Amino acid sequence: MGQKINPLGFRLGTTQGHHSLWFAQPKNYLEGLQEDQKIRDCIKNYVQKNMKISSAVEGIARIEIQKRIDLIQVIIFMGFPKFLLESRPRGVEELQTTLQKEFNCMNRKLNIAIKRIPKPYGNPNILAEFIAGQLKNRVSFRKAMKKAIELTEQAETKGIQVQIAGRIDGKEIARAEWIREGRVPLQTIRAKIDYCSYTVGTIYGVLGIKIWIFIDEE
Repeated sequence: MGQKINPLGFRLGTTQGHHSLWFAQPKNYLEGLQEDQKIRDCIKNYVQKNMKISSAVEGIARIEIQKRIDLIQVIIFMGFPKFLLESRPRGVEELQTTLQKEFNCMNRKLNIAIKRIPKPYGNPNILAEFIAGQLKNRVSFRKAMKKAIELTEQAETKGIQVQIAGRIDGKEIARAEWIREGRVPLQTIRAKIDYCSYTVGTIYGVLGIKIWIFIDEE
């Protein structure tokens, strides 16, 4: 049987890069890793609370963290930053002070920047959030998957595969349903593939969403 491997980890150093860039002594490494996770969780919670109600999608593609001795640089890549900035014009400063209080960064300056990604629906995280929103609103899973594929076609991707697993439509036996459009060469290391796994709580239970997007071949 073929063993499944995470497509992002499989391509690290070729088409994928690290989202955390810093060095630490082995004894302090765990502390730094936990700090990164807390920063990411804190940002996601803040965005969730302060996003415009009309937008079900948080739109965070990824959060990059770069650390130096005297500085923590956090770059938030978002698909729809205007929803956050319209509802909270001083959102970045607020978030910065919240994080500084939370992590007690007295000897280190914390800097936050928000960058917009050009084709939001070409990103699997944003697409997974969109599908999750549809499933919560009791839209049929097939309809949600087809709509997601239509959105990626606008982003000019070369291929997409979407899988939803769990008690789909409230059925007693859990199963996995998937749909593929175009090419998704998972075995080709030089193929730039973006991947996301996302869990969504519906009234029937938890569903798992996995999305593979084939962007380009290097």
